[in-house]
Amino acid sequence: MKTSSFTKRSLITFVSVFALVSVLMLLSSYRVAGRKNATSEADTLKGLKDFYKGYFPIGVAVAPNSFEGAQAELIKKHFNSLTAENVMKPGPIHPEEKRYFWDDADKIVNFAQANGMKVRGHTLCWHSQTGAWMFKDAAGNQVSKEVALARLKDHITQVVSRYKGKVYGWDVLNEAIADDRDSTKIFRESPWYKICGEEYFAKVFQWAHEADPNAVLFYNDYNTENPVKRDKIYNVLKKLLKEGVPIHGVGLQGHWNVDNPSEQNLRASIDKFSSLGLKIQITELDVSIYSSRTDTVNIGFTPSREQKQIDFYKMIFKVFREKKDLITGVTFWNVSDRRSWLDRGNKKVYPLLFDENLKPKKAYWEVVKF
Repeated sequence: MKTSSFTKRSLITFVSVFALVSVLMLLSSYRVAGRKNATSEADTLKGLKDFYKGYFPIGVAVAPNSFEGAQAELIKKHFNSLTAENVMKPGPIHPEEKRYFWDDADKIVNFAQANGMKVRGHTLCWHSQTGAWMFKDAAGNQVSKEVALARLKDHITQVVSRYKGKVYGWDVLNEAIADDRDSTKIFRESPWYKICGEEYFAKVFQWAHEADPNAVLFYNDYNTENPVKRDKIYNVLKKLLKEGVPIHGVGLQGHWNVDNPSEQNLRASIDKFSSLGLKIQITELDVSIYSSRTDTVNIGFTPSREQKQIDFYKMIFKVFREKKDLITGVTFWNVSDRRSWLDRGNKKVYPLLFDENLKPKKAYWEVVKF
């Protein structure tokens, strides 16, 4: 059977058009892939702080030895706010009544200033990591309220004054509300409370404000998403604000895990505290792969745990971005999974956005993908 010339021409035309379309589609896919690769390459040049430039500062808790090698470069690339993890706490910075130790805290402040970073001060008054001498006399007996308050005032005045103009905000009072589910038990039975009663709450903010009237002053605590504890903190702060105490913000510590808090409770806490006219900061963020309720064995960073962490980080940062008018800072507690205060022996909790090799984890890319 012979094929007509018309049929041959039609077939040739069809093949030619098909080939042309295929080439155009291939070129288009190359261009799209090129754009994707270019975006990916550009994103790797940006730091976490750059993605959130229009939202809020991104901070990290550091030690004086954090500023070495690749870790220092990671800090400079991804963060624009620093918090001293330990060396500004009362014990390390004021180990004896007549002696202050400034060197370690100075290193952090100096690094921040040299690299255009902000500094959050942590913390002025806490029941833990505070020298026993604050509460005892030379014979080892408990001091009077007057002596304790005088020592505390001196401490706050000296520390805040030294860093006036260099530290923009302070966690003035840390973890002073009781964890008990009993809503009638309000205050933690700390040495400060046992000696001074609730009177010291207002005084520590007043003294900090007197030492630096421009500093932003925070009450800082954990489990702020627990409805019972949230209400206790809210009621105490509301009362203090009504009395004219200079409190400017609430630090939600953010020591969370892949199962807690719920999005509903997180939103409720941000909204409730901000309704008092207070600034909100996430001050000590890390997300353990282990649930505090059920995990008792070292399971490790399995794919399923990794995915739960990815989903959780994605959720909380979505909330943070939506609440950007209320949130004035987010600070991670430690730099990478190489070291976390949550690690216990061989049990690592992998709570941060950078892995043990200081590389961004999958959760990092979800946090910056918006």
